[in-house]
Amino acid sequence: MTKLKTSYACQQCGAKAPKWVGRCPECGEYNSMVEEVERPPDRPARHVLSEERPIPITEVAASERPRIAVGIGELDRVFGGGIVTGSVALIGGDPGIGKSTLILQVCQRVAAQGLKVLYVSSEESVMQTKLRADRLGVGSENLFVVSETNLDVIRRYLEEVKPALAVVDSIQMIYKQDLPGAPGTVGQVRECAAELTYFAKRGGVSLFIVGHVTKDGAIAGPRTLEHLVDAVFYFEGDRFQAFRVLRGVKNRFGSTNEIGIFEMRGSGLAEVANPSELFMSADRKGREGSVVVPSIVGSRTLLVEIQSLLNRTVVGFPARRVSGVDLNRVQLILAVIERRGGLAVGAQDVFVNAVGGVEIDEPAADLGIAVAVASSFRSRAVPTRTCIFGEVGLAGEIRGVAQAGQRVIEASRLGFERAIVPADSARAIEAPDGFDVAPVKNLREALEAAEVM
Repeated sequence: MTKLKTSYACQQCGAKAPKWVGRCPECGEYNSMVEEVERPPDRPARHVLSEERPIPITEVAASERPRIAVGIGELDRVFGGGIVTGSVALIGGDPGIGKSTLILQVCQRVAAQGLKVLYVSSEESVMQTKLRADRLGVGSENLFVVSETNLDVIRRYLEEVKPALAVVDSIQMIYKQDLPGAPGTVGQVRECAAELTYFAKRGGVSLFIVGHVTKDGAIAGPRTLEHLVDAVFYFEGDRFQAFRVLRGVKNRFGSTNEIGIFEMRGSGLAEVANPSELFMSADRKGREGSVVVPSIVGSRTLLVEIQSLLNRTVVGFPARRVSGVDLNRVQLILAVIERRGGLAVGAQDVFVNAVGGVEIDEPAADLGIAVAVASSFRSRAVPTRTCIFGEVGLAGEIRGVAQAGQRVIEASRLGFERAIVPADSARAIEAPDGFDVAPVKNLREALEAAEVM
C-alpha cells in the first residue's frame, strides 16, 4: 500500500509548508495553514482542454462568443451583456446576503427561455430549495434540482441533463472521492473547481460556482480558485438593509468596473430602476456637510451624496472615520484643506460617509469630500441643486476628470441646476439649457463657489 505524504497549505494563497505554522510565510495570513494529503502517484492523468497544435494567431478565426441574455438588466450589465456560453463564474458573498436567491432567479429566467438548467445544492436538501423557489415564484420544467456533494456523481448528472447553465452551490462542500482530505480543504477545492471548469469548457456549459467568504470578505479557499474561472463577482451589502450590490472584480468577457444594484423584497431581488435616488437623501435643503458628487461607475453615472461631520476632539489624537471612501485619500484631503484652504481641521474629529453603502474610489470625488468637510467645519450648507466633482492636488489645484459632460447631463436629468467643476474639464462640457457650470482652478475658488468660506 502506498504511503501518502502530508503537508500544509495556506487557504488564502496556496503556499505550502512541511509542517504547520501559525502564520503563512508567503501572504502573512494567520491560522490559514491546513493539512493537505498529497495525491497518490498512481492517480489517473489530468484531463487536458485541447489537443490542438499551435498555429499562428493570424490564422485564428475571430468570432464573438454567444451569450445568454438573462433579462435582468442589472445582472446582464455586470456580466457584460449576458452569460457567455461555456464560461465559468465564481460568485461570493457573506452568508445570508442573497447569493442563492439571486442565482435561483437567474435559473428561472434562463429556464423560461426553453434552456435546460441544473441547480446542484451541496448545502440544502431538494425540499429546502423547493421552499425557496416557491417563495420566489420559481417554477419551470426545464429547471432541474439535485442535492449532491460527490463530484463524480455531479459530473454524471451534468452529462445526463446536458444543461445550458449549471450551478454548484457551494464549491466548499464538494469533494472528489479518490482525493484524500475533507471537503473545503485546499486540495479538494482546487481539484473540484478544476474538474468542473474542464467539463464546462469542453461541453459548452455555462457554470456558476458559489463560494464562501472569509472574515476579511475574500472568497475562501486557495487563491488559484479565482485564477481558474473566467469571472469573479462579489454580492455585497448589509443583511439588515434592503439594497445589494453585485460587483465584478474579474471578467474575461466584460468590464470589471460595472455594478448591479438590487433591492431585497419578500418576493426576491428586484432591480433598482434609478440608483442615483438610492444614494441621495430626499431632503437636502440647508443641510451642513452634505455634497452630491456625480461618480462614474463602469458605463453609468451615479449621483452619490457625501456627508461629513466635524467635531472638536476631546482626546489627544483626533479620530478619522470613513465609510464608502478611502481613508488615506481623506487624510490627504484634510492636509490640503488646512494648508491650502486655511481651515484648521487638524484638531477636529472627522467623519465622512457615502450615503447608501456605495463605495467611491475615483479621484473625482476629492473636491466633493473637501467641500463637505469645509461645509461642516464652517457650519454653512452648500446651495441646493448644486453638485461638485474634481480631483484635488497637493498644491491645492483642481485637476480635470474624465467624462465631465456625462456627469453634468446626469445631474441635470435629476433636477440639479449648477455644477462646480475643474476649469480644465469645463471646456469639454456642453451644459443643458438653464444649467450653470462654475469652473474653478484651486481649492479656495471651489470653497468660495460653494459658499462655505
